[in-house]
Amino acid sequence: MASQKDVIFPADDAASLASRFAATRRLSLDLVATLSDADASAQSMPDASPAKWHLAHTSWFFETFVLRDHVPGYALFDARYPFLFNSYYEAEGPRHARPQRGLLTRPSLDEVRVWRAHVDTAVQSAIPDLPRAALKLVELGIHHEQQHQELLLTDLKHLFAQNPLGPAAWEKSAIANEVAQFSAPSVPPGEPSAIRWVKGAEGVVSVGHGGEDFAFDCEVPQFSALLTPHALASRPVANGEWQQFIADGGYHTPSLWLADGWAWVQGQDVQAPAYWQDGSQFTLSGWQDIDPAAPVTHISFFEADAFASWAGARLPTEIEWEAAAASFDPASGDQLDAAGPVQPSAAIATDIGLQQMFGSVWEWTGSAYRPYPGFRTAPGAVGEYNGKFMSGQFVLRGGSVATPRGHCRATYRNFFYPHQRWQFTGVRLAKDL
Repeated sequence: MASQKDVIFPADDAASLASRFAATRRLSLDLVATLSDADASAQSMPDASPAKWHLAHTSWFFETFVLRDHVPGYALFDARYPFLFNSYYEAEGPRHARPQRGLLTRPSLDEVRVWRAHVDTAVQSAIPDLPRAALKLVELGIHHEQQHQELLLTDLKHLFAQNPLGPAAWEKSAIANEVAQFSAPSVPPGEPSAIRWVKGAEGVVSVGHGGEDFAFDCEVPQFSALLTPHALASRPVANGEWQQFIADGGYHTPSLWLADGWAWVQGQDVQAPAYWQDGSQFTLSGWQDIDPAAPVTHISFFEADAFASWAGARLPTEIEWEAAAASFDPASGDQLDAAGPVQPSAAIATDIGLQQMFGSVWEWTGSAYRPYPGFRTAPGAVGEYNGKFMSGQFVLRGGSVATPRGHCRATYRNFFYPHQRWQFTGVRLAKDL
């Protein structure tokens, strides 16, 4: 039987790993290809980071945990960079303050690209001779960079939304032909299809990752849980339904909200999902009309919970969601395939089961982000990856349009604080039977 450590960081054969490393690193560069140095250096809020910082931090990860620690004689490209681009690893020493990452006008975007090329060459040269422990870290680094690719897109969207010009990171028409081969069929704007209720699994179910392919530490160990009769909505809540919630005074009815949520609504004067304004929403293609049939996105846990109360339903637990998603292809749905604007598309009307379980929007659950029974923190600095954040946050499942395809699993646990909504976050309803 594989140990917990083996389950957390398995590795492919060296050739496959090298290929996936190269593809992941290339996509990150593609995502910033249209940006100026100024675009890539600005920081719009403390929760977000500049695009340039994402490029640099992911290079720091490979240089530190793979090259420095496992390649004899490797010399750091620049000994000053670890202080600038360490994120939260206390074991790696002091670091530049997160809210001040936008002040790092140097190194320039081009200088970061040069550093990335240096790291890429060194990792590719090292892979054939790396010990298994280091190959596991390359695997972890690939998935870590995929997480930052999604963060790069959502942080860029938040940045551009602050600009009164409403700039587009990509002009949709200019790249439509290039990405059409990867995209789901477009659905003309219209009314959302009717929500149907799909009965969920009952009795004892297996939860968490139990295979030998890759999973993050917070997905293990596997354990058993009991599910009582319940049902899940056939699709995520749509924009048109959210507009009804607004029209019915949802943001002005305290009885629908948790106490912390009501305080947040009042304190921040929240009236609608993020990026909504006068019937339009800001996207990575600039301002667009709101599609009533597309999944609502950029909502907080507080908003998701209030909507569920308004709808006479509740949020699913992460165990209910995982049991329902286990039979679906995690590489399906609207996910990130290539650089370009991403925006959730409407579910296609059908009478068959659950839709959009993967991709489109991260779905808030009612489950607190806490360790599974028997969880153990991995040794060393990488043990700080997830475990120390298991307090005060809620779990989201399923991935989004900004999640690189191939990154998700049914057991994947994303997590954010209940007020946060700059990610592509949505909601699927549940109810007891």
